[in-house]
Amino acid sequence: MGLIVSLYAQSFPPPPLFNPDTHIPDLSNKIILITGGYSGIGEATVRELLQHDAKVYIAGRNRDKYEQCIARSKSETKGREPLFLQVDLGNLCSIKRAAEEFLSKEKELHVLFNHAGQMLCPVDRTTDDGYDAQFGTNVLGHFFLTKQLLPALIAGAKSSPDGRARVVNTSSFAHYFGSLDYETFKDSPKRRRLTKARLSSQSKLGNVMFSNELARRHGHQGIVSTVLNPGHIRTSWRDNIPKYQAAAVDFILHEPDHGALTLLWAGTSPETVIYNGQNKFLIPWARLSEAKAGADDETTCGNLWSWLEEQIQDFASRPIKAKL
Repeated sequence: MGLIVSLYAQSFPPPPLFNPDTHIPDLSNKIILITGGYSGIGEATVRELLQHDAKVYIAGRNRDKYEQCIARSKSETKGREPLFLQVDLGNLCSIKRAAEEFLSKEKELHVLFNHAGQMLCPVDRTTDDGYDAQFGTNVLGHFFLTKQLLPALIAGAKSSPDGRARVVNTSSFAHYFGSLDYETFKDSPKRRRLTKARLSSQSKLGNVMFSNELARRHGHQGIVSTVLNPGHIRTSWRDNIPKYQAAAVDFILHEPDHGALTLLWAGTSPETVIYNGQNKFLIPWARLSEAKAGADDETTCGNLWSWLEEQIQDFASRPIKAKL
């Protein structure tokens, strides 16, 4: 019954109390990076951050989409534009190069939004390195990016008045239905027998567990790691399901501006610095709940962290100087 009540509460949330216009503080001294920031929820998030004078980097694969995002939002952002950091989260070498590029330009990072991701994509899709597209992008890709940017995040925490830097991880309600099967993180016959929904929920649970473990390991260095469900939002994920299913869920979908509310609350509000790990789960619209029971188990999260470390160890110390 608890899960049903939670599903209803997250599908039909009450009106938000968080108002970006009045509740986001001045961000003029903040450097912020967001993956997947040139469309949908990410674009709406970037627009608000720029309106509050943050220096924003959009990390993504497609420069054309970035340019289109700038053209759409320039009139609403006082002429401020985000900067572009080219990265393919499904390619570990690309992540290494992007992190090197960022660190060559910035010594501090105050907020990292791990927001981009694959959702309900075809089962036969894999990353360039042979991982399941959803787990390889959503979990492993963001894990590697975060690890590479930790020096800048720690420096950002030291320079902040509250001694904190934030990592905001986008998950979804689907994590409640997820379970981890290490034999399906990489492409395999067993993985190909699973549904795309099963692979999606697994990756979303991975987001939660990574977020909890990041808080456990680096909270003492000023890192605040939160994880959230942005809500049922009308974005490009609908292209990955049959039209009749998309039509059936349209009545509970909201526009991207609503989806940005919980990201912005997590990334900017003084209130949310205390929600560091501990299986806290931020839900629509800018409210606090709990993640799946056991998703903060120290042994389980530690095992996932160790597996992720093993996947990146050959890339983490390798200098990659070639340009993207």
